[in-house]
Amino acid sequence: MSALLELIKGRKSVRTFDGKTLREEDLKKIEDYSKEIPNPFGIPVRFVLLDADKNKLSSPVLAGEKLYFAGIVEKKPYADVAYGYSFEKLVLFAWSLGIGTVWIGGTMKREDFEKAAGLQEGEMMPCISPLGYPAKKRALKETMMRKGVGADSRFPEKKLFFDRTWGNPLNTTDETSNLLEMVRWAPSAVNKQPWRIIFSDGTWHFYEKKDRGYVNEKTGDLQKIDVGIALCHFIAGLEEQGKTPVIEISDPKIEIPEGVEYIASVRC
Repeated sequence: MSALLELIKGRKSVRTFDGKTLREEDLKKIEDYSKEIPNPFGIPVRFVLLDADKNKLSSPVLAGEKLYFAGIVEKKPYADVAYGYSFEKLVLFAWSLGIGTVWIGGTMKREDFEKAAGLQEGEMMPCISPLGYPAKKRALKETMMRKGVGADSRFPEKKLFFDRTWGNPLNTTDETSNLLEMVRWAPSAVNKQPWRIIFSDGTWHFYEKKDRGYVNEKTGDLQKIDVGIALCHFIAGLEEQGKTPVIEISDPKIEIPEGVEYIASVRC
């Protein structure tokens, strides 16, 4: 197993923290890393660290958190996808330091977080995450939440990855299997896993399989954010293999079902 795949599969959403503040060296690493996290769409995502006690911030699904980070992006086409990509980069970096996170888009007093983060007109703040060291034992409510969404399971490859046409399962090689496993284990809202990939003519085409109830003015399209997370994993995997991925937005016009939207393509 590659180091990146091990990191991705090892990471778990954390909702129960030990109540301690981050060590100074870890906080500095997070602050430095969050300042300039690139994404292939060239849309800046601004990260703001928020002290929970100072700003009187909390979420009913969390316990023991002392710090949050919020991601803010200008409302424009592909902002959702870019947001998911950059936010996940920070999530994975935090986990590499032993710092827990969890994507939160709804179970919070949004107006309080937006005010504390300094959200401006024309911007959106789809998600926030706590930052902290995981507690030794999960709270009961966290265990129940994970069980409720099937957090430790994922769709099989044949449901997610297709060869040339929609629904035709892709036969993977040793090289592509690792990449697609990284995508398969990407986190998503309520574990819906809305990304689909069609491989055709040497190019990987990413799609969003839409579910109702995941789009609003405050959060944008949460499932496009999920596709951005999947893209983050895929591109990081290609880079780990020493390849130079190129993202293009050029719909290949492959026939797809209703309720599916083309997002972007990746080639090396």
